[in-house]
Amino acid sequence: MSQKKVRIIGVQIDLGQKQRGVNMGPSAIRYAGLSDKLKRLGFDLHDSGDLFVPVRESLSKSEQGNYLTSIAQVCQAAYEAGQQAIEDGAIPLFLGGDHSLAIGTIGGVTHRESAGVLWIDAHGDANTPLSSPTGSIHGMPVATLLGEGYPELVNVGRPGSKLASKDLVMIAIRDLDAGERKWLKQSGIIVYTMRDLDERGMSVVISEALQKLGHCNRLHVSLDMDSLDPNEAPGVGTPSPGGLNYREAQLLMEIIADSGKLASADVVEINPILDHENRTAKMAVELIASLFGKSIL
Repeated sequence: MSQKKVRIIGVQIDLGQKQRGVNMGPSAIRYAGLSDKLKRLGFDLHDSGDLFVPVRESLSKSEQGNYLTSIAQVCQAAYEAGQQAIEDGAIPLFLGGDHSLAIGTIGGVTHRESAGVLWIDAHGDANTPLSSPTGSIHGMPVATLLGEGYPELVNVGRPGSKLASKDLVMIAIRDLDAGERKWLKQSGIIVYTMRDLDERGMSVVISEALQKLGHCNRLHVSLDMDSLDPNEAPGVGTPSPGGLNYREAQLLMEIIADSGKLASADVVEINPILDHENRTAKMAVELIASLFGKSIL
């Protein structure tokens, strides 16, 4: 039996938000031993390096603000990289970078066939340009993927929406802006908040989430490391108290792995400048290993 192929793709994008440093996330994850972990699990691993992302200081003043044109270009490259990896029979593992990259990655991995998406995040990332209080595009990828927002981003890769609401489940949500709260309630997306996890437990919630996505043959996991509590994962740009603890996050990854449907993943929003001795990146590597099948026994 041939080895499963994993393709690591770095996306050093920090243009989607105002906090500097998240562009160093891919390097931090690699430095924390990602390749060795995946090779020990038996994967045929290829690290294709990092996509080109312009340094914001190199951009013209007309771009400065929300960097829309450059973000669209990076997302287009991520789309093409995801599409190619799937066509080559590999599991693309994207290392971010801020969460705006998901506009491209999820678009690319769904180019030929739909996939269920597990969006694991403290935030809804469901703002539109009209509802966003900051204008930061890393707070807009969910709405964009469902076809609402800047046309330059909605139409990355192929025209229009890349996901249907029935194909998306959100987990660990606890920090929503007023506009995106209203949008999510009307969207039809299944949202499991931290209260749901507190009351029902991780095992029940993720098992139910996978049932909700049972019509999908493939799964994409988009893991924002701020889904974890800042005491567990301090190296993130937009920390939100009251998040997942380490074992909850591990169990989540383990149960997803047990489904046998993992086809692609993003791990985003690690900011080494704000971290302590690369703790958040090391935790990300452990979670990725569990997602890709590492088990206790």
